[in-house]
This record gives sequence, structure tokens and C-alpha cells, in this order.
Amino acid sequence: MTAAPERRFDLIAIGECMVEFHATEPLATATAFRKGCGGDTLNALVTAARQGGRTAFVTRVGDDPFGAGLRAAWQNEGVDVSQAPLVPGENGVYFISLDAHGERSFTYRRAGSAPSTLDAAHIDEAFIASARCVLLSGITQAISPSARAATLAAARYASKHGVLVAYDPNYRPRLWSGAAAAHAACVELLPFVDILLPSLPADADVLPGAPQHLVRHAVVKHGEAGCEVFHEGERHVVPAAPARVVDTTGAGDAFNGAYLTAFLRGLAPPDAAALANRVAAAKLAHRGAIPPREG
Repeated sequence: MTAAPERRFDLIAIGECMVEFHATEPLATATAFRKGCGGDTLNALVTAARQGGRTAFVTRVGDDPFGAGLRAAWQNEGVDVSQAPLVPGENGVYFISLDAHGERSFTYRRAGSAPSTLDAAHIDEAFIASARCVLLSGITQAISPSARAATLAAARYASKHGVLVAYDPNYRPRLWSGAAAAHAACVELLPFVDILLPSLPADADVLPGAPQHLVRHAVVKHGEAGCEVFHEGERHVVPAAPARVVDTTGAGDAFNGAYLTAFLRGLAPPDAAALANRVAAAKLAHRGAIPPREG
């Protein structure tokens, strides 16, 4: 009998991270920016690490002037970067500007970035097998055909080795040629998905049905209305936590990281969702994708 693989990590994520420049006014008039970094699955990993999870990031990092600093920042958060090598190329950059109501406007410069060169050959089967859960995203699927193939390879390896697959469709229309393409990518991955983490109504156009009918474990995020948890045939409505909204960037990602870490720790799904709502609410009070550490 083959021994079960050692689960070195609680959560591994596949994806991209970009350099973030954040302004508190429209880009046309902004003169000062705060530099940070962000990417949906990386944001979730940082939250998971801060919640005590053992985490790792699978990506490619451009060897431009930002690259070494990105990897150092992730390591400082406790994220393993052994599968996030520096490679020739540029890192994506995005700018966030805010209006008076805290609504975000994003401007991206990511075409041809190093993370978009991620492909199936870069996914190490043994590394995926060393996790308890793998987090995948529709954004990773969208950034290039090769990254989509890498996402599918990771899901297949995870399923083969009994690793939970969590998936956030995270539909961003500007990254796709149309909703049909995003729908196809979602459908291709769903047979491997154990935990579905969509936002509604944002992801409605890409899902092939109601989330609770697609998988046995779905957590549907409804923003300020809280979330619904569907698990083993039961439905729970979990209200949102009180929040002071400064910037909504990354709140759903923080929810994902907190929820998965709490669930893996043994919390019942409704309790994990309540904790994740509190973590997401705390993120809303800070600018940028990744809030500062508490304490």
C-alpha cells in the first residue's frame, strides 16, 4: 500500500500577483500613490497565513525591479515561494483609484506578464499532493490559455491525491472575450471542485446552474447581504459583519482565505463563514488589496 503523502501545507493557491499603486482620487488628478501588491489568490493566501494556515503560492515572478520585493513580501507573510521562481519578464501593474464613496476604478498593465506564462508543465504534482486544499480562480484561467491549462492540471492532480479543490469563478468581463468563454472555463473545472466560492450576482453568467446544485459544498458571497452556506444538503444564511467601508478591494479574497482556513481547522461551515465575514469586514476598513497586519 502506498503511504499517504505528507500534507506540508493547509492551502496552496495558483495564480498571479501584481504590483499595486493606490491613489485616493481619480488617476487623472492623483499625484501620490501607495505601493503594495495584490492578486486574488495571493490575497487569500495572506489572509490564510495570518489565520495560522500553512500556505504556498504557485506562480511565476518577473525579474524586473519589483520581482525580488514581491517574493520577499510574500515570504514575510509566511507564504512559501518555492514554486514562485524569478523568471525573465515583467510583473503586471495595476492602479486603484477611488471616488468619494469608496468605489474602485482599476487600470491594468498586465498583458504578457510573467505570471501569464504559467503553464501545466510548471505544476508539480508532488507539491500539489502535499496540500490539504488547493485554491483556484477564474482570474488565473483568464490571464492566458497556458495559465488556464495550469489551473486544470492543478485540479486534476489535487483530485488524484485526495486534496480538496476550492474554486472562485471571480468573473471579470474585461479579461474574457465574452461570458461564454468564462462559462466554458468554469464548466471544465467544476468536475474537480469540492468547495465552490462564487459571488452573486457577479458570477451568475458563468455558472451552469445554482451553486448548491453544482457541488456538495458551496459558499455564496452576497456582499453586504452576507453569505449563504450550502453543505451536505443543508443551507445556512450568515449575515455580514458590521463594517466601515473605505475600499472593497480584496474583501472577497480575504473571505476565501479565512473561510478555508477555518473549515480546514475543523469549524462547522456556518461558523467558518461567520468568522470569514468578520475578516472581510475588517479588510474593508483599509485601502488596497492586502490590509496591514494587526498589532
